[in-house]
Amino acid sequence: MAHRVCPWWLGYFLAHPWRKRYQHPIEILKPHIKPGMIVTDIGSGMGFFSIEMARMVGDEGRVICVDLQPRMLNSLVKRARKAGVNNRIEERLCSETTLGLDDLKESVDFVLTFAVAHEVPDQKQLFSELFSILKPGGTLLLAEPTGHIPEAEFQVTLEAACESGLIKISEPEIRKSHTAVLKKELQG
Repeated sequence: MAHRVCPWWLGYFLAHPWRKRYQHPIEILKPHIKPGMIVTDIGSGMGFFSIEMARMVGDEGRVICVDLQPRMLNSLVKRARKAGVNNRIEERLCSETTLGLDDLKESVDFVLTFAVAHEVPDQKQLFSELFSILKPGGTLLLAEPTGHIPEAEFQVTLEAACESGLIKISEPEIRKSHTAVLKKELQG
């Protein structure tokens, strides 16, 4: 598996409004996000999904945006301010070895990992950390690009997610993506 990180400058291309023609954030996220939720966007980049997530969670919700690249997060903050949702967004710089979200243990309702898992060298570690921050009953949407991630590689990623304790509950159709919705079971 390749573990090359998307260059920061490509973030402008990925956040461009034309992308909504084939991957509209509201359509993708609507089944998963409700007002007041705490949600996390892993590999948020410049905020293509994060901005809409912030609108969807409303004033009582929160979006934790995690990225490895400071330039991506700096651009996200500017875009969030311009969109009037910066008070709902918390940006966090992660490292190559950890997301640094230990303080969120079992407090997150929904996690988005869109076109990012293939960039992570230790996917078992990634999904272990994500499992730990999800509330019991919380969900994770995993999506990987079909353009450069073969189905077999996506299945390896999905297995890593399931080994963390997450359970696959569906495979929504998202254009140009391999997908799975996973859930952390309720305890008891």
